[in-house]
Amino acid sequence: MKLLKLVLLLLLTQSLSAQKLLVSDLSCEHKINPMGIDLAQPRLSWKINGTGRNIMQTSYSIRVATNKNFAAKTIVWQSEKINSAESVLQSYAGKALQSGQRYYWQVKVWDANKNESVWSTAAFWDMGLLQPNNWKANWIQPVQDTTRHIPGLLVRKDFVVKKKIATAKVYVTSHGFYELYFNGKKAGDEVLTPGWTAYQKRLQYQVYDVSDMLQQGNNAVGAMLGDGWYRGSLAWENNWGIWGKRLALLCQLQIQYADGTTESVITDNTWKGTQDGPVTVNGIYDGEDYDARKEMNGWSNNGFDDGKWKNVTAVNFSKNDLIATQTVPVKKIQELQALKIFRTPKGELVVDFGQNMVGWIKLKVKGNAGTTVSIRHAEVLDKYGNFYIDNLRAARATAKYTLKGGDTETYEPRFTFFGFRYIAVSGYPGELKPGDVTGVVVHSDMKPTGTFECSNALINQLQHNIEWGQKGNFVDVPTDCPQRDERLGWTGDAQAFCRTAAFNMDVAAFFTKWLKDLSADQYPDGKVPFVIPNALKNSNATSAGWGDVATIAPWTIYKVYGDKQILETQYQSMKAYVEYIRKIAGESYLWKGGSIFGDWLFYKSMRQTENDGYTSPDMIATMFYAFSSKLLAQTAAVLGKAADEKIYNDVFEKVKAAFTKNYVTAAGRIASESQTAYVLALNFNLLPNEMRPIATQYLVDDIKGRGNHLSTGFLGTPYLCHVLTENGRSDVAYDLLLQESFPSWLYPVKMGATTIWERWDGQKTDSTFQDVGMNSFNHYAYGAIGDWMYRVAAGIEIGTPGYKHILIQPQTDKRLSFAKAAFESSYGKIASGWQTKDGKIIITVSIPPNTTATIKLPAAAIETITESGIAVATVFKNIKQDGTNVLIETGSGNYVFEYPVK
Repeated sequence: MKLLKLVLLLLLTQSLSAQKLLVSDLSCEHKINPMGIDLAQPRLSWKINGTGRNIMQTSYSIRVATNKNFAAKTIVWQSEKINSAESVLQSYAGKALQSGQRYYWQVKVWDANKNESVWSTAAFWDMGLLQPNNWKANWIQPVQDTTRHIPGLLVRKDFVVKKKIATAKVYVTSHGFYELYFNGKKAGDEVLTPGWTAYQKRLQYQVYDVSDMLQQGNNAVGAMLGDGWYRGSLAWENNWGIWGKRLALLCQLQIQYADGTTESVITDNTWKGTQDGPVTVNGIYDGEDYDARKEMNGWSNNGFDDGKWKNVTAVNFSKNDLIATQTVPVKKIQELQALKIFRTPKGELVVDFGQNMVGWIKLKVKGNAGTTVSIRHAEVLDKYGNFYIDNLRAARATAKYTLKGGDTETYEPRFTFFGFRYIAVSGYPGELKPGDVTGVVVHSDMKPTGTFECSNALINQLQHNIEWGQKGNFVDVPTDCPQRDERLGWTGDAQAFCRTAAFNMDVAAFFTKWLKDLSADQYPDGKVPFVIPNALKNSNATSAGWGDVATIAPWTIYKVYGDKQILETQYQSMKAYVEYIRKIAGESYLWKGGSIFGDWLFYKSMRQTENDGYTSPDMIATMFYAFSSKLLAQTAAVLGKAADEKIYNDVFEKVKAAFTKNYVTAAGRIASESQTAYVLALNFNLLPNEMRPIATQYLVDDIKGRGNHLSTGFLGTPYLCHVLTENGRSDVAYDLLLQESFPSWLYPVKMGATTIWERWDGQKTDSTFQDVGMNSFNHYAYGAIGDWMYRVAAGIEIGTPGYKHILIQPQTDKRLSFAKAAFESSYGKIASGWQTKDGKIIITVSIPPNTTATIKLPAAAIETITESGIAVATVFKNIKQDGTNVLIETGSGNYVFEYPVK
């Protein structure tokens, strides 16, 4: 009787709690209050909050207005009560949207119990300039040299604000980097603008609300320009000015006065410019030299004497390539304090920030005019404790600051970035103290979404390293490394890591933008360049596992965020890539010569050909041909393209048959007999069902024969532990995860790594280094193990795209006493964790409102399980025993399961 009362009380409490229905976290096109949207029907998303269980939206209504008070005459769309459970990426369906207009929006929802929320707090989005003819501004170029190295340029103009301002917004972009100023203050908090795109077809512009930066009467606008990716050196040799040799600015200020009238201030030939500013050298690889003696006080203020400046030239560049910013901006995200200042055995003054990071330093210094402080950057110290920069290759990676003298001066670079843990400082006047140098962490402003933690401190450090590797290499594009003379958007690295990236941070907008650049840079025959944007103009090739990012990344983003539109946008690119391979392979269905990089950096060497972990490149190419064909077929099915679905499913089956015939023996052995060969064949479903257990055992035998070590490279590693789990050998996957000696994920951790290394043994056990020519200590590809840690160790898995239905299915291991993860999905927080204590296992789960879940409790029996202290069969209707597991179907809520460990 007491148990029945307890259950009834629990149900009543849940029912009352569910009535507290709220809507929050409004976003537009994956972004919060975005400035500059150029879509006719932006898509809107929201989350539902409630404290009860099984909260499901059944209906919603959206209203959109040009006024934040939603006065009736300003409403441009108020939907009917729409009967739908969808709350992610719902399209605006009101009146045509106007260029430059800000739109405020709210949403309210109803649940299955007919509870109605209040209208949400208003959010907004600002429209960009929708048509090329909305641009009144002209491109301008200040006088400049066209030699390789030029100083940063300054341009400016005075203007008058005639009346009281209601709003003022500026639309701005550049060839090269820009910083924009009004009346001496920088517009916005973004850095490295306008970002990096396939400039010949796509150039982003930014939108800033500068209403509070202007004053009635006299004003001034100015911009500082630097080389950036557009004009600077990229890759190797004399590869610079790939998209142009001259810097330029396009800027349009739109002022709306309080009386309803408008005025524009635009770049034209009335502006003036100079190359005599304080930035004397700038480049992504080179760093920056700044001479404070050349500063011009008040240069972006009204009334500055620019009589010695020269008139700019108005240039008639096309505006058809201009796009509103589609990704999240790059910003200064956090600051790190100096951990230690010391002298090396060679006598160099070195600062240790304790973390391999990307960005720059903020320097405080006081001294005589003309004193120059030099700051070099490095990731590691050598075995003797000396500053080590050989792995930077030709990158100068140095900032130099020349003092103007007088009071304490503060300097930060602006037109470069560095990958470093250590800096070597020379020329500093007086004693350098920890408060004089601060590390400024710079990366794309992606919202953190995932956390993982377990009872093993080394694995927790590994997770830390994975996250910092992503921070350092997601600087507007997914780069391979942030420190040497490279820093390019390598496609193979991105496809290997994109699923892990989507756990750690919200990368929906980031990849949406980058994949459009991939389409823009894709060769006419369908090949995908090695890097995106394509800075390797002399290359006209693709490589299996690299080019396949064209299919893998869109499918991943669709699965994680439920974004069908990314499949629609990328479909022709996906199809063109597969059709290119199909043409090359012909009737053999074997992609010969398609793999240039092979299983890059597998444990033994970069291109070792002896049979020790080596995988046949032709076989790799054929396996990825099959995989991309299957992904294309699945994409066609989602998009309702039935004919294509049939075609590419047929291609997959024929490639599979060709693969089995040419590369698999009757005994189930795969050519090369490498771990990667078995991993890819199993993961891509290229083996007959009866051979899967045999191939799995061969893989396990290889791992065991190496003393529980992996031997995979960039292509095999992301799938290695997943394949073991999916084929019943999570125990071996844990063997690999927990392995501490080379080659393993934890070897670099034990060697002191704070990010993921490019090579399994970037620094050897004797503290010497691997190949100087290619040895990055911040290179995220091998961090793809994070995906397994979230999805398997903690057990958070996608049920249906976007996590509308969630699978919770943790895989425990006796060598850990607990593991837990949380992920902020498009619907809210998903959490799954387990711990063993006093002979029992406790599994905690959180499922967000407006979703459902299947919870799999491992090694359990229904009669022994309680949920929040109550017999589980009493709490849940949909529960069943499935072999040694218990399956529970449920909705939103927080759950605590407890049962004896078997």
